Amino acid sequence: MLARDPATLPRHKHGLVVVIIETPGGSGNKLKFDPELGVVRLDRVLPAGLTFPFDFGFIPGTKAEDGDPLDAIVLLDAPVYPGCVVLARTIGVLQIEQQEHGTGRWIRNDRVVGVAGGPKGHSSMRSLDDVEPFKLDAIDAFFEAYHALDGDKVRSVGRGGPEAAAAAIRRATVE
Repeated sequence: MLARDPATLPRHKHGLVVVIIETPGGSGNKLKFDPELGVVRLDRVLPAGLTFPFDFGFIPGTKAEDGDPLDAIVLLDAPVYPGCVVLARTIGVLQIEQQEHGTGRWIRNDRVVGVAGGPKGHSSMRSLDDVEPFKLDAIDAFFEAYHALDGDKVRSVGRGGPEAAAAAIRRATVE
């Protein structure tokens, strides 16, 4: 449970991005912060065999084109708990477009990618080039399968480095 409204948390702290984890890696349940209740709640149960291959959450104080806070993926060696705040160093952004129910206009729904910040956490990972290509492909495949459950379509339109991630955060920042 979160002690305060995530929108009041800083977006940056000590050069790192604040990420609130909703769904831990390995979970077959999609968890989502519910601002009305002020807690992380169960959003849906995924079909057998489909699990999040990463910790998934959002950057507080942002609003992406889809109307939700900007999505964030944090690559960790072990999952953290829902509601956990991770100070992350951004290493890139997955530039994604989504089409609800497979019709209508495509909207951007980017995912910022980060690693645990600080000198002890994944210090060698500085960009998406440092992530195994198989892992990035698995992330893309996960989102395709996840969104297909709702009849939505997603497509990757590119990948950007840390500068592109910072630009995505700036565009989504709510003042």
